[in-house]
Amino acid sequence: MTTIQIRIDKKTKHSAKKVLDELGLDMSTAIKAYLKQISARKRIPFPLITANGLTPEEEKAIAKSAKEAKEGINVTGPFNSVDDMFKELDK
Repeated sequence: MTTIQIRIDKKTKHSAKKVLDELGLDMSTAIKAYLKQISARKRIPFPLITANGLTPEEEKAIAKSAKEAKEGINVTGPFNSVDDMFKELDK
């Protein structure tokens, strides 16, 4: 056996402990289960989500698309110009 020490803010620790208590698990058992899942799956055993509720890959894709749209790259639509759009709207 070996020992791992981690630092975590009090709010996160308290919140996690409350959930684990309801599940009947102690912190050490939960962390052991987490590490065993990483080992078994060869990856983090759940999707990593940003504050916006997206995966980092999704955020990068949105940022790339927004940049391209501003630059007029990969933008498609039924109109070839703004004038064409207004002509259609005037109909």
